[in-house]
Amino acid sequence: MTVPPFDTRVPAVLVRLDRNPFHHGTLGAARSLGRAGIPVHAVVEAADSPVARSRYVRSVRPRPASAAATELAALLGALAAEITGDPAAPVLAVPMDDISALALARRRAELADRFLLPARTEEQLLRVADKAALAGTCAALGLPHPRTELPSGADEAAAMAWSLGLPVVAKWSRPWLLPAGRGLRSTTVLRSLAEVRELYARTPQAGSRLLLQELLPPGRGLDWFFHGYVDTAGRCAVGATGRKERSWPDAAGLTAVGRWAANPELDRLARGVLGALGHRGVCDLDFRLDPVTGAYHLLDFNPRPGAQFRLFADAGLDVVRALHLDLTGRPVPPLSPAYGRRFVVENYAALSLLTSPGPRYGPAPVPGAVRRRGERAWWAADDPLPALAMGRAWLAHLVRRALAAVRRRLTAGRPRPAASLPAPRGGAPRGLTRR
Repeated sequence: MTVPPFDTRVPAVLVRLDRNPFHHGTLGAARSLGRAGIPVHAVVEAADSPVARSRYVRSVRPRPASAAATELAALLGALAAEITGDPAAPVLAVPMDDISALALARRRAELADRFLLPARTEEQLLRVADKAALAGTCAALGLPHPRTELPSGADEAAAMAWSLGLPVVAKWSRPWLLPAGRGLRSTTVLRSLAEVRELYARTPQAGSRLLLQELLPPGRGLDWFFHGYVDTAGRCAVGATGRKERSWPDAAGLTAVGRWAANPELDRLARGVLGALGHRGVCDLDFRLDPVTGAYHLLDFNPRPGAQFRLFADAGLDVVRALHLDLTGRPVPPLSPAYGRRFVVENYAALSLLTSPGPRYGPAPVPGAVRRRGERAWWAADDPLPALAMGRAWLAHLVRRALAAVRRRLTAGRPRPAASLPAPRGGAPRGLTRR
């Protein structure tokens, strides 16, 4: 495979509107494009973000005070004028989280004169980014998806959880709306009806509806993902499957350790989904294999680079570089498989090892695998400062979490009586339930 030369006259702006300073995918994109000679700028949570320490990031702008698409468009317009000095020079915008992808799609018509963006609308992205809409999309396409319920009250939430079977997975429909500092996670495994009721009671804080999903049992070799790039002509030349070996939190979290692994069945399934939806641009799909039925269930569809996208990097190509090639009018060659390549997110892998020191979901034999050099999310010999900055910020984060846990223990009241188990409701459960 020969990768054509990049148009290094076209700079890239990485856009991330969430407040997470530990988003390693943003750093991966900066390094990927920067090493190719492409000027990289970033809009992130703060000017002192760990990614700002990267040698490959030329400038950093703090995210707008609000996540409004109009404010983002104004900030990007001013940034483009500053970094190019030419009102006609194009700039590539790369969304690194769902809210950024949605905001850029919403203002695409306004930004198109200056920014290179995939041809997609906010409505198209909401079909997959919104967790409730994804359940409906899977049902419409006939895709396996965990049984999903949308409760409208605390009592109904408890009854639905009891019907689905504890433990259940709880997700907020639009996790990008979650407020900072409230302790709400996008995905949580709930093990009691009291936990279900307590979490549902926080719906007004969350900003979107709570979903309850059947928990497909995790296990060795069951958690997979697909990363791809669909070009302007609808071709997905760059696409690959990988397997989670560790995640954080365990069983319902992001990839802490992943491995590039061949899975032709999943590859065909993912490409079929992209074709059916008419998707354009980068995507990250998460699947879990049901060992009873042998079906791969689509758990999440992220219309932007997954944080571990650098797992699928070989011979000078990955999905972010494919985006730059395509939107600057260059051909995108197919990705050369590098089965066995490993990607490790140091901070989350350490937490996973501390809580579960034994083997979790691997390493099982990988078809076609050979011993290959892997990649770490934070540490790089040619760019060490972001790892050092992350380490300091991560230590401070853990200390704050520990102090908060101590305060909760000291102020906790007497244990509440256990909630009674509601009887399952008669007939078919309501909500978005896949039959």
